[in-house]
Amino acid sequence: MHMMEPVTFERDCEVILIPDGYAITVLNGTRGHITQVLGGNWTVQLDTGRLVRVSSIDGDALGKDVGGVDDAIDEDVTVDEELVWGRLRQCFDPEIPVNIVDLGLVYRLAIEDLEEGKKSVMVEMTLTAPGCGMGQVLADDVEATVRAIPGVEQVQVDVVFDPPWSPDLMTEEARLELGMF
Repeated sequence: MHMMEPVTFERDCEVILIPDGYAITVLNGTRGHITQVLGGNWTVQLDTGRLVRVSSIDGDALGKDVGGVDDAIDEDVTVDEELVWGRLRQCFDPEIPVNIVDLGLVYRLAIEDLEEGKKSVMVEMTLTAPGCGMGQVLADDVEATVRAIPGVEQVQVDVVFDPPWSPDLMTEEARLELGMF
């Protein structure tokens, strides 16, 4: 969803600078425009021109409801590939309005059984560019999203660059969304 909603930060807020991936503090009273809201996070273009990502837990700094994505999953759910792939579709690169699965960034998903019915999940993913400063931010989002699934005890996220990502890995829907026919 693309938008240009004006916003003024209502308190000091730690954000992630895009595309560098560094945490900075935006001060109370700073103005900007929300450019997208995806995966429960807000991408804001500050009046200085810089892009920042505001985490779902800091929505109140923008005068928004905190929480963004509905993380509620039935405690009795079966942890399987369909469920994990669905959760991964809630992870977004803050510069691209398409989830990481449809972008073709997730190369492999493996689920293993642990003791007492718990699961271990391994995700192998890549980035659209090897030098992307948001790589660790995206990997952390994937880990937190998968770890939030009841029954998942361990999560391993490996960021790889072989094979290199290309637009050919995107779903047809993603290419249409981005105007890449």
